[in-house]
Amino acid sequence: MDFYFLLFSLFFPRITMVVYLIQGWYPANLVPNWLDVALGIFAPRVLILIYIYQNMGYDNIWFAAHLVVMILTYFGGGRETARRRRRRRDE
Repeated sequence: MDFYFLLFSLFFPRITMVVYLIQGWYPANLVPNWLDVALGIFAPRVLILIYIYQNMGYDNIWFAAHLVVMILTYFGGGRETARRRRRRRDE
């Protein structure tokens, strides 16, 4: 897999997916086209994890990094999210 795909998709998954789709640089995968589109729209980090798993395996540092970022993103691990939740409760 391309280093830049892995790096940029860590921080900007949807933008990276669109750029790589337009350029035709998508990673090799076994995911059907309709599922590529659906996951790319609704859960791009899951799709990126599938790509990494299929091309590099699960015992790779990139897989672990993307998995950690996905968990933090989906469960609101950021400080800003916690601040917003506190502000809503106080109102």
